[in-house]
Amino acid sequence: MATVFKLAKAKQDNASNNSLHQVDDKTIKQTIGFKEEKLQKNKQRVLALSSRGINYRQRHLLNDLGSLLPHFKKDAKLDQKSQLGILNELAELNNCNNCVYFEVRRKQDLYLWASKTPNGPSIKFHVQNIHTMDELKMTGNCLKGSRPLLSFDKNFEFKPHLALVKEVFTHIFGVPKGARRAKPFIDHVMSFSIADDRIWFRNYQIVEKDSTEKSSKKVKDHKDISLVEIGPRFVLNVIRIFEGSFGGASIFANPEFITPSQIRRNIRAEKATRYQSRVQAKDDLRRKLAASDLPYDPTEHDPLKEI
Repeated sequence: MATVFKLAKAKQDNASNNSLHQVDDKTIKQTIGFKEEKLQKNKQRVLALSSRGINYRQRHLLNDLGSLLPHFKKDAKLDQKSQLGILNELAELNNCNNCVYFEVRRKQDLYLWASKTPNGPSIKFHVQNIHTMDELKMTGNCLKGSRPLLSFDKNFEFKPHLALVKEVFTHIFGVPKGARRAKPFIDHVMSFSIADDRIWFRNYQIVEKDSTEKSSKKVKDHKDISLVEIGPRFVLNVIRIFEGSFGGASIFANPEFITPSQIRRNIRAEKATRYQSRVQAKDDLRRKLAASDLPYDPTEHDPLKEI
């Protein structure tokens, strides 16, 4: 019984000494001004939703992005199109600090909003040339939930608004290490390249093939790496960058952007001018034939009736 009592007393003394040492360490650190470095966790969660009137191809594009990026959180369709500030509240309710919103106009024009909620900035894009994974039927494949590598064109560093777009895309498309439903693998690359003043999105699988050459000079563990496209494909045209989230002062506006409705209006006007030119040519021919002084020939047909 005495031995048990001695062991308990020894444990109690050790615990008191350890607590004294911890207190001394804390006081020393406070007096010196030592600050403990904490690991900063990358907590990026993205709310993804669309407006009413979205068609099947645009909906499949949103589903493809949701399947490729495990930190995406989908929500129901939004009925409002004028007051987009409500998206900040939805993102806060879903515990998300990023938002991707697919806005559809005239049931055919797709606009993509990429925003850092709730303080901004937010970027509005026009989405063109949409091709989904089911439509392309590429041979590439990747593990569902794996983290992607982000590859940006070097032209993103030359212009300030493209540098801001790169930073926002890094937060949205970059899957954090500890994201929900994320697998600890990196087996595909998301490429953002710039051509014709537009951003082209591509997604590739990283394929490793063993070297077929059996040379003793080369390293045995050498592997050839190739890229196989998975999909989807789409092109983004920057329209405007806002200071706030889904609103605020304009930081950048693309002066070369023409709305799709204006392009369709120009095409209709061109067709109308071609029709008017044909009608004008017929009228000129009628007046020319009526003003001619040729004698009447009963064997010939009347050209005015044929016109």
